[in-house]
Amino acid sequence: MEHVPGTTRYFDDAERPQVAGPESAGLKRDTSGPVPIILVPQPSDDPNDPLNWPLWKRDLILLSVFATCLGPILAANTLTLSLFFSLKFTKIALLTGYFLLGVGLAGILFVPSARIWGKRHLFLLGTFLIVVTSAWGGASRSYTSLLVARIFQGIGTAPFEALVNASVGDLYFVHERGKRMALTNLAVFGGAFFTPILVGKITHTIGWWWTFYFVAIFAGVCLPLVFFFVPETAYRRESRLNIDMASTEDVHHYDDPEKEPPNSTVPVATESSQAAPSSHAIGHQSPEASIPLASWTQRLAPFNGRKTDESFFKLFLRPFPLFAHPAILWACLIQGTMIGWTVFIGIILAAIFLGPPLFWDEVNTGYAYTGAFIGAIIGFLIAGIIADWSARYMTRKNKGIYEPEFRIILVIPQLIFGCAGLYLFGVTSATLTHYSWVVPVAAFGLEVGGMVIGAVASSLYIIDAHRDIAIEAFTCMIIFKNFFCFGLTWSAYEWLVHGGIFKTFMWISSIQVVVCLLSVPMYVFGKRNRSYFHRHDILKLTGLQ
Repeated sequence: MEHVPGTTRYFDDAERPQVAGPESAGLKRDTSGPVPIILVPQPSDDPNDPLNWPLWKRDLILLSVFATCLGPILAANTLTLSLFFSLKFTKIALLTGYFLLGVGLAGILFVPSARIWGKRHLFLLGTFLIVVTSAWGGASRSYTSLLVARIFQGIGTAPFEALVNASVGDLYFVHERGKRMALTNLAVFGGAFFTPILVGKITHTIGWWWTFYFVAIFAGVCLPLVFFFVPETAYRRESRLNIDMASTEDVHHYDDPEKEPPNSTVPVATESSQAAPSSHAIGHQSPEASIPLASWTQRLAPFNGRKTDESFFKLFLRPFPLFAHPAILWACLIQGTMIGWTVFIGIILAAIFLGPPLFWDEVNTGYAYTGAFIGAIIGFLIAGIIADWSARYMTRKNKGIYEPEFRIILVIPQLIFGCAGLYLFGVTSATLTHYSWVVPVAAFGLEVGGMVIGAVASSLYIIDAHRDIAIEAFTCMIIFKNFFCFGLTWSAYEWLVHGGIFKTFMWISSIQVVVCLLSVPMYVFGKRNRSYFHRHDILKLTGLQ
């Protein structure tokens, strides 16, 4: 098609012909920089539209719902819990596996709820569940009780893993998303790898149960922040404002100047455009301009109306056929496999370092996550710097036309850092008598850095290329990631026993190289894929649209 959903005019250059995307005349722009940037998607004239809120307020909301991954919280406690419950390492690994299973199962249910009633009620529920289940986990003195607590702790974490990235699409324009997406992934993975550093020392000093009690205290402090500072971010936007989702059949060319332009997805241009205080250049005014700002009490309500008229049952089923969508399957692989290998390393890390020649205890095992934490920060910095800069640079080279495939370029540093880290970890941890422990710890950091970059790349691509099904796509990614990781918790120690560290990691590393190389056909054929699946909508074909 001439106009493919996701392809937009990013920079406003009046001297260039409008060769792709909707006509930019009359569209709202960000005029704060040296080059006016067309706002994608277009904000409405409703003061309750999140895109009209001040940037500081949107950033505060994002900071308040930063997800933290509690999956690796027991990584440094493997030996301690194995001795406490008199169980094998595999049983202790399943405490992480069932947590991930809880996240995956809850995500399937929470996403349709978010589609219908918004995200606020789920953020509140998730924070409350984390408080309760963390206190429960700390009080557990039997394996069964701790296992059930971990499952429900996963359910409490699910809204954050499923919906925070989608909230970036609610709150920000295309040109603002890159660094925010990098920041949300740093919060998830940085928190995940900072926690074990503390956990080992906490366990050694005051007992493993305080690991959970401190999480309960922290989540308890966050609960009022979420209640008071996180309003609903979901918004029923008119289709004409979603110019990033416009296609050939949506865009009308007005060859006859006397003909009244029909309703379309493109905002109608007017003669008088002026700069608004928010630096958005306003074209036309719609009836939304008379809508009053919601009161403080209304904003605190967990629910503020339906966001869609679709049925819960249809929305529940929608993610499953989308696994056949090449872009979503690619995103699942790019993000999910790398996260899976990270969980795999976390599970076996204690087993590798506990034995000869190092004979580490839980404190030193926890400190080994310093490399992963530094890697997460480096990955965040690389993704944060490159994500929006590369999109702007390639858009300029593409004559002002933005293609979501420009986000796939971020997979290159994932390939370099992530796969190098996997290979290096396998080689050095297999022969610790020949290498310093610093090398596998640094390799773990490289792998985590690549994972963060890949998570940012896949998330940004889905939001920019398929924002209309972004929540379902993130559900697919959560299902794939968590069930894949759950399977690894069953297999990790068996693989090491039968294949050895070196052989196992050579296979894992090579698989990840192949996964990263799938980005080449995704980049080349991504636009054709968007065009094809817009005209042959999987959800319409399955009756779920």
